[in-house]
Amino acid sequence: QVQFVESGGGLAQPGGSLRLSCAASGFTFSIATMAWYRQGPGKQRELVASIFGGGSTNYADSVKGRFTISRDNAKNTVYLQMNRLKPEDTAVYYCYGRWALKDYWGQGTQVTVSS
Repeated sequence: QVQFVESGGGLAQPGGSLRLSCAASGFTFSIATMAWYRQGPGKQRELVASIFGGGSTNYADSVKGRFTISRDNAKNTVYLQMNRLKPEDTAVYYCYGRWALKDYWGQGTQVTVSS
């Protein structure tokens, strides 16, 4: 059974930092494509960043240079380091995994950027 446990969300001030973690189980993590999506108030869910099994990454233009996605295959965990946060980064952030042609989602963690 595939499971994701997300952590690290919360409240941050503009310009601040947060790190999200997603611990995965139930599949071969090391070869899975992992990603973070987000859904802001009144908005559609959007891709924030992805990381492939080989380690290559992609980012949404809105977060390039501020966010970094990484993975630790020994811990079956994917991270999203978020720096220089802006109010428009406020959203529910979802961990995503794709393995064996199936999509899997975490429960989401709230990130609020406000002074």
